[in-house]
Amino acid sequence: MTYDFLVETYETERIKVLSVWSEFRDADLPFRPRAGDPRGRSVHEQMVHQCVSEDLWFRTMIGIDVGAPPLPKSEMRLEFIRRYAEDSGKRLEALRSKKEDWWEGMGTFFDVQRSRAWIVTRRISHTSHHRGQQMAMLRMLGHDLHSNYGPTADTGGLMAVHAPTIYAYRGIAELILGESEGGAKSVLPGGGGKAVTERPGEV
Repeated sequence: MTYDFLVETYETERIKVLSVWSEFRDADLPFRPRAGDPRGRSVHEQMVHQCVSEDLWFRTMIGIDVGAPPLPKSEMRLEFIRRYAEDSGKRLEALRSKKEDWWEGMGTFFDVQRSRAWIVTRRISHTSHHRGQQMAMLRMLGHDLHSNYGPTADTGGLMAVHAPTIYAYRGIAELILGESEGGAKSVLPGGGGKAVTERPGEV
């Protein structure tokens, strides 16, 4: 099917969201990029935004309603993980069932008409944008980072020096189980002081 790539991309994006959330600790939820400045969302507010905005986009723009409240009853880190894992999993299954004519059909994107394929693409980029903000916040908090797309400074540095890609968990079920038991992420080797720039001569 022409749009299988969008289904596959959404599948991996939901895993990436949950992987980043697993890197935070409960005590991190009130943290925001600049203390006292409400213009920058806190970690908690980022999780709320992901759950609420994705529910809204899918229901009103894309036409997929999973019939569940977007937020967990207890707004703690693990409960956000469980809520988003369940709801995004249902959205994934709905997307897998759609035929090409559905993807090419129109939806209302705010005040304009766009194809559902276009709206899902924009939703994926929206999610990626906020995930990048959260990964920056993890660095501000001094946390190590597992792979999200490829190597990080904590998995061995850059791809140019053949650093490995090391995900925190092998999948969502393992992530939820591991975090439920206090954390069981993959061990990180660290960067060993290697440069994290692609500037020629400095790798």
